[in-house]
Order: sequence, then structure tokens, then C-alpha cells
Amino acid sequence: MTIKVGLIADTHGLLRPQALEALRGCDYLIHGGDIGEPGILDALRDIAPLTVVRGNNDTDDAWASQVPYEATLRIGDLAIYVTHILADVPDTLPSDVSVVVTGHSHKPLQQTRQGVLFINPGSAGPRRFKLPITVGMLHIDGLDVRGELIELDLS
Repeated sequence: MTIKVGLIADTHGLLRPQALEALRGCDYLIHGGDIGEPGILDALRDIAPLTVVRGNNDTDDAWASQVPYEATLRIGDLAIYVTHILADVPDTLPSDVSVVVTGHSHKPLQQTRQGVLFINPGSAGPRRFKLPITVGMLHIDGLDVRGELIELDLS
């Protein structure tokens, strides 16, 4: 049975209906930081259990102080490490970490480093420069993980 983990980051207070639609049907959700306002977390929790980290812009409100800077989501024997900024990922990760989810750059990206999938779902919030508006998905089957980046249709 394949488990779907939806990935979203850098909403900066804007949760687009297209992003919500793309994430519906997921078993779990991860928000990679720069949330912008707590209502976004409530809307995501209505879809699936949510793992969330604080971004560098999530500093002004009391709700943000309750959000950790790093988190780990465990699905069976597989662990997914989450932090907002790629440079904050520890040099040595626990051996069960198969995926690292980040945000911050607004650039969707996935690459494998030393057997670990690093994925940034890009930004689902306000457009920055000419970067696409995107979310991501992890498809997990046991210890096998496949990442997917999804550009949202805003037309």
C-alpha cells in the first residue's frame, strides 16, 4: 500500500485553493515553514495529520513560538526530517532518515545525496520572481520513496 505525504512550504499567509486541492487525499502533510498565519495550519489539519516547522519569517506572533524549527515524521521504519532552511540540516542524520524536506528558497528541487532524498516543494504562496507556484508529494511504499513536484494551475 502506497502512503502519500503532501508537501507545502512558503505560504506566507496565502493558502491557495489549488494547493488545498492538490493535497486532498494525502495520508499525511508536511509544511516546510514560512507559514504566515495559523489559519493555514488549521486548514491543512482538516485534510490530514500535519507535521510543521517554523520558517525564518514565522517570528512575530505567539502562535509561531509554538512551532518547532525542526521535526521528524516517522512512517513505519522510515523517517522524514523537516527543517525550513537547507543549511540547517545537520551534517549527520539518523540512519533511519530517508527524506529531508526543506523550504525557504521558493525553488522546487529534489535530489539524492548519499542515499537520502532532499526535496523542497517550492512555494505555494505569493509568487516570488518568476518561480513557479508548487507543492510536492512523497509516495512511500515500505522503505521505497518517490518524490514528485507539482506545479499548480492558477488559470
